[in-house]
Amino acid sequence: MYSLRRFATRHSRAFEAFYNFAEPVILPIMSGLSKLSGGRLDAPMTWVEKQAKGALFDCQMCGNCVLSSTGMTCPMNCPKTIRNGPCGGVRENGNCEVKPEMRCVWVEAWDGASRMRGGDKIHTVQFASDRSKRGTSAWLNILKQRELEAAGRVKSAPPRTQ
Repeated sequence: MYSLRRFATRHSRAFEAFYNFAEPVILPIMSGLSKLSGGRLDAPMTWVEKQAKGALFDCQMCGNCVLSSTGMTCPMNCPKTIRNGPCGGVRENGNCEVKPEMRCVWVEAWDGASRMRGGDKIHTVQFASDRSKRGTSAWLNILKQRELEAAGRVKSAPPRTQ
């Protein structure tokens, strides 16, 4: 997994382009399937997401995906699960202080973001991960949030400032 995670970071621009192409196609399909099945297909769709993102990004299925903002690097792979940048314990060689054999997730994230057209999104402060969503589909969670916003039951998240 680690070598594929590093591959995704090195090719983050291609993954960004694929994501930008796929999101407007995949989200409506997932929404339709979820509605037609009455939610019975949510578990299989989550399983597919877990397999695909797990293989490519070593995704930890936090349910609050920020890959497109972190250089296609999952910040939940940080041993301290820090979502907004390095902890300050990054070694001189760029490796993690907790796992010295592993390159710091945030060093990787900055590297990946520098290759992306939308790489400046890494400067956006991320909200803490909602642990109640752990193990759930980030894409289904996005759809649920949009449906709530459209129904007026929840206000959309305020724009984040740098």
